[in-house]
Amino acid sequence: MARAIYPSLKGRVVYITGGASGIGAEMVRAFAAQGAKVGFLDFDETAGDALERNTEGDVTFGFCDLREIEALKAAFSNFSDALGPAAVLVNNAARDDRHDWRNVSPDYWDERMQTNLRHMFFAIQAVAPAMVAAGGGSIINMGSSSWWEANGGMPAYTTAKAAVHGLTRSMARDLGKHRIRVNTVVPGWIMTERQKQLWASPEALKMRQARQCLPDLIAPEYVANMVLFLASDDSAMCTASDFRVEAGSI
Repeated sequence: MARAIYPSLKGRVVYITGGASGIGAEMVRAFAAQGAKVGFLDFDETAGDALERNTEGDVTFGFCDLREIEALKAAFSNFSDALGPAAVLVNNAARDDRHDWRNVSPDYWDERMQTNLRHMFFAIQAVAPAMVAAGGGSIINMGSSSWWEANGGMPAYTTAKAAVHGLTRSMARDLGKHRIRVNTVVPGWIMTERQKQLWASPEALKMRQARQCLPDLIAPEYVANMVLFLASDDSAMCTASDFRVEAGSI
């Protein structure tokens, strides 16, 4: 896929959570191709090392379980020492594991919030002071169309993703006076390898395409393209908003 080149991203420091596979890995490659300095976190050490090794550009992998907030802060501190403070933060990490509402325990619920929501706030808390000092920045939180579409079978996940929108709008207000922009990217059903292996049966894909205004399945590259735009100076007046990449799902 041919991509637009954003001159403002050249040399810009970008932190990405959950960057070792799927949408996150596509973002790592996309920012590296723009000439950005990319630090990405994941708890899949094998995939993270491979992506760092095989991606052309200034790319640094950090192993981290984002459920451990002190580990997250330490990993960002390491990135700051190696690459510089973040001008862009992409809060991407999440897991959309399916679960029956009847079987959800308090411990499972809390773990799902840690996996899909809590780290986003603390990542912002960790990087925003340096953005304030620099006079601006861009924070991009990854939402999901799943709760907009009233999808079932994963209530803890959809609840967390709905909350991302509230986090975005609140932080956009708090940080806007410092010229820090905060936006949500809302992917539809993106055809990552994980999705293909676990849930993309022919029947499910047919139903999905019937829900979309556009007939084509959505590749991770389309999400990365939106994130690049929001990270660049071309989106300088965009904040507190949702940017949907879901082919018009209904």
